[in-house]
Amino acid sequence: MIARITDMHDKEVINICDGTRLGFVDDMEVDTCTAQITALVICGHSRLLGALGRSPDIVIQWKDIEVIGEETILVNFNCPAGSCPPRPKGPQILGGLFK
Repeated sequence: MIARITDMHDKEVINICDGTRLGFVDDMEVDTCTAQITALVICGHSRLLGALGRSPDIVIQWKDIEVIGEETILVNFNCPAGSCPPRPKGPQILGGLFK
C-alpha cells in the first residue's frame, strides 16, 4: 500500500495491548539525514477547554507500529503515565447508567 503523509491524518491509532483508542495522527518525526519517518505524534487533548493546558503528546516510535490499514493504525505501545486517554471502567451501556 502506498500512502501520503497527509493520508495519515485521517487514520485512527489503536493500541493492540489494551484496545485503547489513542487518537488521530497529528504529526510525524522525520530523520532529516536518512529521510525516514521515525515516529508518529498524537497531540495531547486539551483540559477544560484549554484553560488547564494540554495533556502530554503521545509519541509512537516507528518500530511500535504493527499494521497500517485503510482507516486505522494498530500499534503495540505502552503509554507513559498520564499521556494516554483514560480507559472506561465497567460496561458503558447508556452512558454508564448500569454499572
